[in-house]
Amino acid sequence: MYHSGNVARQAVGPSTGVLDPKTEDRRPDTEAVFYQCCTWCGTAMYHRVLCPVCRGSELRTERSEGTGTVRHATVVHRNTPAARNVSLIEMAEGFVLRGRVMGPLIGIHSGDRVRLSTAKDPVRGEPVFQLVDEPYRAWT
Repeated sequence: MYHSGNVARQAVGPSTGVLDPKTEDRRPDTEAVFYQCCTWCGTAMYHRVLCPVCRGSELRTERSEGTGTVRHATVVHRNTPAARNVSLIEMAEGFVLRGRVMGPLIGIHSGDRVRLSTAKDPVRGEPVFQLVDEPYRAWT
């Protein structure tokens, strides 16, 4: 998509600090997930250089609320002494990221609501979530 120079653009800073959480309207917070929002089409994305929809490079950094829904959960047994959970989380803002959900491995299912517990796991470096509601599922 081509945008000519005479099109009015929204006022944003340069894209060099795209993932820099230290801006004047945000406090430096290590327990938050930051994502990008395209200034042209408004698409929310996680750790991208270009917008996947319009290929725009003007992305502004936003702070996520930290709530989301599990879209896919799986148990991984490789490269670890114990089984661990790896999940795809769709955040309330509309972007999807990979993270770990705390709790019993068989108790995490698609559709479960989660909230951010830790922005970076010290071992794997991925966000850690916890279940918002305890699952009350019947034995099937």
